[in-house]
Amino acid sequence: MSEENKVNQQEVPVFRMQKMYLKDLSFENPNAPQIFLPQGQEAKVDFNLQLNNRQVDDDHYEVSIAVTAKVVDQKADDMVMFVIELEHAAVFLLKNIPAEHIQRVLGVDCPLMLFPFTRQVASQLAVDGGFMPFLMEPINFVALYEQRLQKKAS
Repeated sequence: MSEENKVNQQEVPVFRMQKMYLKDLSFENPNAPQIFLPQGQEAKVDFNLQLNNRQVDDDHYEVSIAVTAKVVDQKADDMVMFVIELEHAAVFLLKNIPAEHIQRVLGVDCPLMLFPFTRQVASQLAVDGGFMPFLMEPINFVALYEQRLQKKAS
């Protein structure tokens, strides 16, 4: 292998999810079995999402999505149906990525890869708790990232 090929291979940017895992998981169904008795439930969702990241070593970063969702039945005097607290994370390999791009990769690209799996965990958790699937709406991570940049700038 020529010296030029070795140099080029070493400089190729690498972006890959290495491992995905649950850091924290909680499901509360405080009003069972009464919550299952009323007919014609009308759910209202209080939803909070937080992105976190930290560098693990030179080339590895942990990115996590923390979700809190409280679902209440508006037809039953805002009785709590269920509460999900979930922190889903992954370790990503980011190698030979220019420093000026790292924060965008961590704030946009990593959550985009992780979110569908986080969404599935939350959905299945609701089903296992006796409810309809809890389907989180798609998240525009680009817009969230740009809002954070604007907030920092002001």
